[in-house]
Amino acid sequence: MKNRDDDDNTDENPRCASGKARLYIEESLSAGASLTLEKEQSHYLVTVLRMGEGEAVLLFNGRDGEWAARIAEAHKKNCVLELTAQTRAQEPLPDIWLLFAPVKRARLDFIAQKATEMGAAVIQPVFTERTVVTRLKDERLQANAVEAAEQCGLVAVPEVREAEKLGALLAKWDEIAPGRRILFCDENEGPGATRAALEKLAADGAKGSPLAVLVGPEGGFSPGEREMLRGRSDTLAISLGPRIMRADTAAIAALAVAGLMLGDW
Repeated sequence: MKNRDDDDNTDENPRCASGKARLYIEESLSAGASLTLEKEQSHYLVTVLRMGEGEAVLLFNGRDGEWAARIAEAHKKNCVLELTAQTRAQEPLPDIWLLFAPVKRARLDFIAQKATEMGAAVIQPVFTERTVVTRLKDERLQANAVEAAEQCGLVAVPEVREAEKLGALLAKWDEIAPGRRILFCDENEGPGATRAALEKLAADGAKGSPLAVLVGPEGGFSPGEREMLRGRSDTLAISLGPRIMRADTAAIAALAVAGLMLGDW
């Protein structure tokens, strides 16, 4: 998780929209189980939120739903929690993958956070010919996704995958994503492209089928990449409107389009 200043409080920096303390952990969750938190999470509960023994915390791990727990031992370095009851069953994420060209650090954080909020099941950075950022930290992307899930009440966290070159990823697409359509955000497309793509999916009987959204860098896809994408039978070009968007904004707009096509909205 990200580090937090000691003077943070639950109103200014909740880990859940409701303001309740809510944490993602790796351990399995079950009634009556006891677990010891890592140092950073213990510090957050005891020092930052000033919580003590007997107070309630919500936990989730992306597999076992959400569970209520109480603080059995309030220590700054190894807080002990006891699970009491499941509060929500596990819920799947919408079957949408986000493929995007990496951008600068702050906006990369934004993409990971907002993609999680929008329900992306997989976050996959891709290097295109015009991608400027060539190095990124997968663990930072994962930390941002986890924090967004904590804050927004999700019980699942998207899978963050290692960055790959676009060509290499598409070359094995049939193997890793059989039947998954790609919505290619083409800045050269005019009005009506998105509606046409939706009608195409419906005509093929694929409306509601698994989707992947592909968003390029701020310089756009190269002519060669556009030709390659347009030549694929599993790829549909869509438009995000007449206005020029930053890459991070385009990623979220595209996820909204995919959510509508998938029937999540």
